[in-house]
Amino acid sequence: MRIAFAGTPEFAASALQALLAAGFDVPLVLTQPDRPAGRGMSLHASAVKQVALGAGIAVDQPEKLRTPEQQQSLRDCAPEVLVVAAYGLILPQAVLDIPRLGCLNIHASLLPRWRGAAPIHRAIEAGDAETGITIMQMDAGLDTGAMLSMRSLPILASDTTASLHDKLAALGGEMIVAALRALEKGELAAVPQPAEGVTYASKIAKSESALDFSQSAIVLARRLRAFDPFPAGAASVNGVTIKLWAAEVVDEARDRTGQAGEVLEVSDAGVVVACGEGALRLTELQKPGGKRLPVREFLRGFPIEAGTSFSKAA
Repeated sequence: MRIAFAGTPEFAASALQALLAAGFDVPLVLTQPDRPAGRGMSLHASAVKQVALGAGIAVDQPEKLRTPEQQQSLRDCAPEVLVVAAYGLILPQAVLDIPRLGCLNIHASLLPRWRGAAPIHRAIEAGDAETGITIMQMDAGLDTGAMLSMRSLPILASDTTASLHDKLAALGGEMIVAALRALEKGELAAVPQPAEGVTYASKIAKSESALDFSQSAIVLARRLRAFDPFPAGAASVNGVTIKLWAAEVVDEARDRTGQAGEVLEVSDAGVVVACGEGALRLTELQKPGGKRLPVREFLRGFPIEAGTSFSKAA
């Protein structure tokens, strides 16, 4: 089976590697143009491009796929299937119509829940008990196509977006290989998505990192897990905005005399901050220009005393 592949970040690179390891013919990869990154803001190739070049696969990096000229490499490839994973570009109907057997998308949620750009982050933030991978037949809508296969994974209390991403990326690779083999045998059945239960996972904005300690400790702990590795949490203390990376709920029902944001305890185990409901023990923090550190090491260079208050970062 002749397959073209469209994807950009590490999540997609895992799927491409799985396809190559399974022996599929992948003559063309589409990925986003190189972007500036790092301290020097030099151009960096996407994770998918790096895998493709390492395997000797032709790479095309159109800014958009709207015009016949931007679509030409895909037409010339004449794939039977286009596999898409976290590509980052909208595919117009003209592109969806190119592959003889259509376009298959690897989506990191149990559709129709969490359609859109950030399904892993939003599932953790919402406190979902599980998530998973859906292999979907693409149409012109936003993650609205018929479902071809689905598998679930529990979301552990310790899961961050980073850890859950890696588990889902591996699962997605396994599932797309199985789906393509079933497609080759004519054994892949499409099931329309349910009309009920639709939610949208909007892209994570950096402004969301600012934590409001008038919220409950449970909500804030989930947000920190959801925002690791980007954008982390942020709060101001002693006039300085610091990043908050990890925390645990002390006791959502504990009696406390402090106001929301007030530091109740400081120890090597963490900085306990009163919340609108319960309290949060901060265990991993980062000062401006510094590294992400366990609380014990952080406090050596940035002392915080009980009675100090955390406020929402500007």
